[in-house]
Amino acid sequence: MDFRPVFEFDNAIDQTSFVAINEVFNEDQLTWINNLKELYPFQTATTVGSPDEEVPIRKSKIKWIHYDDKSYWVYERLRDLFIEANKSYGYNLHSIVDSIQYTEYYEGGGHYDWHMDIGPYPINHRKISVTIQLSDSSEYEGGNFDIWTGGDFKTLPKIKGCGIFFPSFLLHRVTPITKGCRRSLVLWVGGGSYK
Repeated sequence: MDFRPVFEFDNAIDQTSFVAINEVFNEDQLTWINNLKELYPFQTATTVGSPDEEVPIRKSKIKWIHYDDKSYWVYERLRDLFIEANKSYGYNLHSIVDSIQYTEYYEGGGHYDWHMDIGPYPINHRKISVTIQLSDSSEYEGGNFDIWTGGDFKTLPKIKGCGIFFPSFLLHRVTPITKGCRRSLVLWVGGGSYK
């Protein structure tokens, strides 16, 4: 007997995959972003629902780069790339609610253990995440970016200017920094429930 699905589906979609896009920003744009981030104060990073953990899941410093007349072009560039990456997933996307997060993982154990980028409000709208490497691989040791893709995890290349786009429900982590500093930009796009 043949199995007949009740609903149509696209068997080419792999929701456990990631999309890597090199040169999200060129060197001049990366320099501009590094100058832009100086306009915002650092704060200690926390996680939704558990800011007072005994063993912190996350150790890093962040800045929020808000949408304004200095940063709008960064948002527009990332919006276009989210649309491109979403060809792999087919989600209904309609909003960028969050500000861009600039993050520094520093020597002495800076890390972010296994986590998802989606959860209860205020992060229940997220569907696709992006992490953009701002540091050259020679600037730090450790700090691997791993994504759990089902049955195993993949360690992604440390390429300056590369953006990794992935469904926000995939587990991922940044392993502890043992030397130097790893810098990145992170943003999420989404909307209503997954569809």
